[in-house]
Amino acid sequence: MKRVEGLSAREISRRTGLARDTVGRLLASGTPPRYSRAPSGSIVDPFKDWICEQLQADPKVPSQRLRELAGEIGYEGGKTVFDAYVREARPRFLVRRTFQRTIYRPAELIQCDLWEPSRHVPVGYGQARRGWVVTCQSCWSRAFAGTLIFSKEAPDILAGLARNLKRLGVRAEKLVWDRESAIAGRGKPSEPFLSFCGQLQVGWIVLDAGDAQAKGQLERQHRFLETNFEPRRSFANHLDFQDQLDRWSEKANSRNHRTIRGVPAERLAKERELRPLGEVTVETDRRWVLRVPQQPLVRVDRNDYSIDPAFAGRRVEVRVSQWEITATVLDTGELAARHNRIFAGSQTIVDPAHQSELDAQRQRRRQRHHVDVEQRPLSVYDALIA
Repeated sequence: MKRVEGLSAREISRRTGLARDTVGRLLASGTPPRYSRAPSGSIVDPFKDWICEQLQADPKVPSQRLRELAGEIGYEGGKTVFDAYVREARPRFLVRRTFQRTIYRPAELIQCDLWEPSRHVPVGYGQARRGWVVTCQSCWSRAFAGTLIFSKEAPDILAGLARNLKRLGVRAEKLVWDRESAIAGRGKPSEPFLSFCGQLQVGWIVLDAGDAQAKGQLERQHRFLETNFEPRRSFANHLDFQDQLDRWSEKANSRNHRTIRGVPAERLAKERELRPLGEVTVETDRRWVLRVPQQPLVRVDRNDYSIDPAFAGRRVEVRVSQWEITATVLDTGELAARHNRIFAGSQTIVDPAHQSELDAQRQRRRQRHHVDVEQRPLSVYDALIA
């Protein structure tokens, strides 16, 4: 009213009903009027120095424990005001870890890890089994791939890793792993993992113990799997699980990514041009040699698989992949068995041809013990008696 309309103090006093002295004091003030009173203090004030001493001695001590100790020396206040001061004072004594923003080059790093679904996966024969998903994500393109496995042993993890790299189609400079026991237990890369990287001609980075935040991209992807992939889904078997996961991954890779402000699939195409994966011939199968027993079966992952009984007593090389089980005779190279791998337990899988051979052998053994006995006519005995 004074500065815009140019009214006098008397006119302002008349319009507002305020005393002229009050109007004059307000016009001379540099701030609007407000109600204020002297602070009365907090019930925590007498204990602030003591709280700081305790935090300096142990910056990670829980607030509840501090409140219990403060009660022993006379604190009678509530939880909220006490915890609020501890929350404000703690950062002065506990140095929090900070992170810099990392900028990646195309096809530089691929982060790798294991993610466990919240429910067991159906595997047929009325059974469900605990599974894991080998996950991989390119750091530059943010493209994702996953493969279901049923053990945390090196052959299974590396087979899943090889499949993921084939789906991504990029030969990254290095693979980033935490200290998974089959990959790099105690921080030292295992022999199977070193062999895998050597065959693929890639390097590796093993993270420090408890440093999962160093591959935060993949950890966030795991949360996305838990909140977007799993809810309201059902799976007929492990093959259906893998098929749905692959289709979900392709859909996720084709969406616009908020961080990179681009589509992962489009950026992945650029990485493939820069460092294509090419032909992958990485050996990840389990292999061992055994002599075919008289009961021609081989035990693989809680199941028994038949071997051609014609090779009983001979040595065969058993080869187990994620999809099939084969047995090859060492001295001749003949195929002694080929079965699709079953992930259900306590099953006996017999090839019909092997069963036919067992039946034929059993029949031949029975014929070998059969002796023809001459049967003479009764007239011969009558003549002898006469």
